[in-house]
Amino acid sequence: MTKWTIDPDHSVAAFSIRHMMVAHVRGQFNQMSGTILRDEDDATKSSMEMTIDVNSITTGIQKRDDHLKSEDFFDAAKHPSMTFKSSKVVLTGLQNAKVAGDLTIHGVTRPVTFDVEFAGPVKSPFGETTMGFTAETEINRADFGMTWNEPMEMGGVMVGNEVQLTVDIEADMVSE
Repeated sequence: MTKWTIDPDHSVAAFSIRHMMVAHVRGQFNQMSGTILRDEDDATKSSMEMTIDVNSITTGIQKRDDHLKSEDFFDAAKHPSMTFKSSKVVLTGLQNAKVAGDLTIHGVTRPVTFDVEFAGPVKSPFGETTMGFTAETEINRADFGMTWNEPMEMGGVMVGNEVQLTVDIEADMVSE
């Protein structure tokens, strides 16, 4: 097994959610950490754990960021982090896999499966050996206890339930 650590300066967890039934709002979490254990001989034996700092959320609008951190959504004071711990890796191509595991948001844990594309390893000009991973999935925020909403006058609701998640990771190999 080779151990890799998530490079927080080159990794981000992004999301997209429907707003007022007509547009998508996008945002991201800029602080994350974690490790990946990669089995070079049998990738299905690989695993990963990551932690995302909820307070690092940014949508470009401070008022919205503050609302998302409030009890109406993430309740960052009580639940300052989101976590993912893999339980199964299934290769679907030379550089693709489905990675299943437990995602914990807002204190609620649910199983999810990410579609993952990976690249590398490569040697950086600074000497590190690095790999890249892009993981995508869709979740229902209500499944994680985030149910705040407002009805719209002409039908529908202010905030959709389906959330597109994309996690872009650069991970550096840990020297033995």
